[in-house]
Amino acid sequence: MRDFYPAIEPYRTQRIAVDALHTLHVEECGNPDGLPVIFLHGGPGAGLSTYHRRFFDPARYRIVLFDQRGAGQSTPFAELTDNTTWHLVADIEAIREKLGIERWVVFGGSWGSTLALAYAETHPERALGIVLRGIFLGREPELRWFNELDGGAAQIFPERWARFLAFIPEAERGSMLDAYWRRLNSNDEATRLAAAQAWSAWEGGSTTLVHEPDAGGIFEDPHHAVSLALMEAHYFRHALFLQPNQLLRDIDRIRHIPATIVQGRYDIICPAVSAWDLSQAWPEAELHMVLAGHSAADPAIVDQLVQAADRLADRYA
Repeated sequence: MRDFYPAIEPYRTQRIAVDALHTLHVEECGNPDGLPVIFLHGGPGAGLSTYHRRFFDPARYRIVLFDQRGAGQSTPFAELTDNTTWHLVADIEAIREKLGIERWVVFGGSWGSTLALAYAETHPERALGIVLRGIFLGREPELRWFNELDGGAAQIFPERWARFLAFIPEAERGSMLDAYWRRLNSNDEATRLAAAQAWSAWEGGSTTLVHEPDAGGIFEDPHHAVSLALMEAHYFRHALFLQPNQLLRDIDRIRHIPATIVQGRYDIICPAVSAWDLSQAWPEAELHMVLAGHSAADPAIVDQLVQAADRLADRYA
């Protein structure tokens, strides 16, 4: 099995103002003359991690990564104004133009897969290849699956769900999303932070195939928890700013582009049925259903993502 490439540091970091309010943190790693790739992180609101640089051969790739609006080191932090899928699609184009890149590989997982599809379907002429992981199409059943009592995920991780549920009074549990939204926007700072940490603990501890019900999860840092919870609730309440079934509806725009879909069979956050539905609408794409959960760091997922990136480098670099 393939593993991550060695850890690397950016050769250039800059801040790109995309409008009068938002300024993005942008990193470039690897080979400045290599095959360009744009990495799209999850969440929304999760921000970058250093291991995101390591899916790509640094000798052959010019690796571009950025914190999306309101996330990570982009500013203003956790800002929801002018923060939609289509603002982010425009931001990706602004970064491409700023960096003087004509075409690039588009690589994203979880919410990043949603954004990658939205971007590629809007600008198919800019995508040399597409690599997707943990497919999230933004459909109503997907939104309910992980966030609501009748969704299904609660039946698989009942111990962790019980803590997520306990934060909300019984009378408000008919819409957990709305109940959390109210608390994430409370006038009381302690309430906002507690809601963010409860939300992020539910998601952040549910990513791996080997599950520890009492482990804190990957979003324990309060700063990280706030941007993730607030941004996700904002996007989910607006159905990711997508029309119903939009990403599958418009798939013909990108079916000619080389593509790989990597999906954990036991992904509880983004269930495998979405990857299957995408592959049925896009038969030209390679689908790899692997023994893994949701995490991009699960070994079977790393193996397939690195191989997919290497194949595109073999083809273009």
